[in-house]
Amino acid sequence: MQNNSSAILKTKQHFQILDGLRGIAALAIVLFHFMEIVYEPSKNFIAHGFLAVDFFFCLSGFVIAYAYHDRMGKMGTIEFFKSRLIRLHPLVIFGSVLGLLTFLFDPFSNHTETYETSKLILIFLASLFLIPFAGMPDRYFNLFGLNAPAWSLFWEYVANIFYALFLHKLSRRSLLLLTVIAGAGLCFASHRAGGSLLGGWNDTTFWDGGARVSYSFLAGMLIYRSNWIIKSKLGFAGLSVLLLLAFLIPFSDWNWLTEPLIVLFYFPLLIAIGAGATLNQSFEKSCLFLGKISYPLYMTHYAVMWMFASYYTIYKPGTSQLTFIIISGTLLLVGLAYLTMKFYDIPVRKYLTERRKKF
Repeated sequence: MQNNSSAILKTKQHFQILDGLRGIAALAIVLFHFMEIVYEPSKNFIAHGFLAVDFFFCLSGFVIAYAYHDRMGKMGTIEFFKSRLIRLHPLVIFGSVLGLLTFLFDPFSNHTETYETSKLILIFLASLFLIPFAGMPDRYFNLFGLNAPAWSLFWEYVANIFYALFLHKLSRRSLLLLTVIAGAGLCFASHRAGGSLLGGWNDTTFWDGGARVSYSFLAGMLIYRSNWIIKSKLGFAGLSVLLLLAFLIPFSDWNWLTEPLIVLFYFPLLIAIGAGATLNQSFEKSCLFLGKISYPLYMTHYAVMWMFASYYTIYKPGTSQLTFIIISGTLLLVGLAYLTMKFYDIPVRKYLTERRKKF
């Protein structure tokens, strides 16, 4: 029994360049969140950094299909869910605890005075169990006020559930049809929101998150199932530049067109090229590091963002000081992500995996 479980638990080798690109996207998210607190979109040099979430969703669809498509029958739905919970949920819990601590002890804010203990406990429990609860008006009714990025993890879980229940069984033709329908849904969501895909994170844009994950996750699956792997000489550096270009496109009246085009075609193309690109050995360690810290960075950084927002509201620092804060803050967050990975995420997942093998 233990040997069978061990066989099921073995995972395939990762695409190293795609791992590295995931890290680049996570860094873009951090910079975007710093900048959006200070500058309006038209003055934000990385105003489309939020599209990194759509890149995550597309990459997730590709990786999930790659890792599980040929073994879902043997693995079974329950084992798949266990595998995904062990991979994702420890950092959901850590991010919730970190978010609560920084909320309670934020030196630049007294938000705690506006919340009864019972409501704060409810918000915290909802965050732990990844239940959307827009109960914090002073945090713009984020679905997860203590750890804002968790909204995308909620939709990631939904996508994983649908994958295990029926998506993995679809023929390639059915998957293509569903992806096209989801693409139309994404365009509708963008149109309804006034030409923007910056939605899904709060109560009024909740279903936009569903539209964003539906298309991108399915597109990622379709790339793998159709073997749309593009061989190229583009390495990690070149693909990183191409990915960053998507985030650096100026915020303009053409968002209604540029944002859907990036998500519908550009990101799937980058993943197809990234999957077929050859990694230069000089970038191997960089890709490995970026891939490993991407998820811890994504799930821990926003606790600091809330404190930064409180600090900025009070002190309004100048441009040079802001530049220093954002650069040093990003580096410190990368360091925090590394420590979280090394001393919490990896040990906890290892422990849970060992426990799982015994049953």
